[in-house]
Amino acid sequence: MSSQPFHVIIIGAGIGGLCLAQRLKKANVSVEVYERDQSRTSRLQGYRIHINPAGSRALYESLPPRLYEIFLATCGRSGKGFNFMTEQLQELLFISVDDMGIVETNPIDTHKSVSRFTLRQVLLTGLEDVVHFNKAFKNYQETADSKFTAFFEDGTSANCDVLIGADGGNSRVRKQFLPHARRIDMGYWAIQGKTVLTDEIRQLLPKKLFDGPASVIGPHGYGLFIAVQEFQHKPGEIEEIAATIHLHPNLLLSDTTDFVGWGFTASKEKFKHAAAMEKMDGTDLKQVVAEMIEGWHPRLQKLVHQADSSTILFTPLQSSLPIEHWQTKQVTLIGDAIHSMTPARGIGANTALRDAALLGRNLVAAHRGEQSLKQAIYDYEIEMLKYGFDAVLSSKKALEQSASLEKPLSLALAKTTFRILNTVPPLKRRAFQGFGTN
Repeated sequence: MSSQPFHVIIIGAGIGGLCLAQRLKKANVSVEVYERDQSRTSRLQGYRIHINPAGSRALYESLPPRLYEIFLATCGRSGKGFNFMTEQLQELLFISVDDMGIVETNPIDTHKSVSRFTLRQVLLTGLEDVVHFNKAFKNYQETADSKFTAFFEDGTSANCDVLIGADGGNSRVRKQFLPHARRIDMGYWAIQGKTVLTDEIRQLLPKKLFDGPASVIGPHGYGLFIAVQEFQHKPGEIEEIAATIHLHPNLLLSDTTDFVGWGFTASKEKFKHAAAMEKMDGTDLKQVVAEMIEGWHPRLQKLVHQADSSTILFTPLQSSLPIEHWQTKQVTLIGDAIHSMTPARGIGANTALRDAALLGRNLVAAHRGEQSLKQAIYDYEIEMLKYGFDAVLSSKKALEQSASLEKPLSLALAKTTFRILNTVPPLKRRAFQGFGTN
């Protein structure tokens, strides 16, 4: 089979779409990305992302070596485990990396922590001639020769051989290509925020939080996820590395201040101001959380009160419904565009990165003439649907388990179980093998 050149268009410059673009460009596959944001700094909010070994391997495979080096330099300090605590900051359970069965001998396969905003800036680097901003996708049209024309809201269009929807949970590509693919409302809402890790905040936090993130299990089914993001670099180190390897001067790594990322979740009927939530600004959303955790440990209340209002976001939680494989065409989907999941397991970004690496690998093989283009896409879809919806169901189950703790008896039983596991290491290791990775 001889090499056959083709052109790829990716709709959406999120983490998955950009990782795929990096992989294709590295292999000299013709690719362009169209993004609705007006510029690379349009979305300044950023939260901590846990990068598991699968996500790290995907980035290593997809990025040029110099850019992977920058990714490593912008990661936060690695954690030693995961905490479960009560709303009064009493320890329920600490799961160490040893309990999870993680043996980190290869640096590429280690767990990592990175700011979402910073990771996106790293992934944009070197793609200045590939990414087109202020291009809101409208729809596409398949031509007689099995090619595609993508149309944008500004009246322009672009032609390609392969069209990839990487445009998130509300994907317009998916809605046209797979109108039967649905997402459901999980009945839960989340409010996320960032608090700068000042000396005062540092003194407030339990020492265990510096060993790894925590899930705070509160009454009424309320939950608060907390993660400390401490960067490993010294002042000026990022700029020095960027200059050393001649990165584009527009590489922006402004989100390098240590911070605490937090996310509050509860069933939507628990919110008193439900009708107005979507219109609230950060200050009002922060007040909503403050009212709902009144009576919690004063240190947790202060963590929320001290948050930067400009970083606070409101998110209704939704989840994709599994679907059967469709007839393969030269249009496909990656990330949340096909398998949107709740944040309960923290694996959405890693699954999108895995998609990007797999699809990128297959498209490069087609570019080299090792398989047909349609076969490359088919093989990707079959594998992606399996692990992608396994991740969706795992995340959905984790959220439903949290929801079950609304009842006082269930909450008491869960706390007792966690405390028993915490005192019996062999049982804990058996229960949490692969936690945070699978």
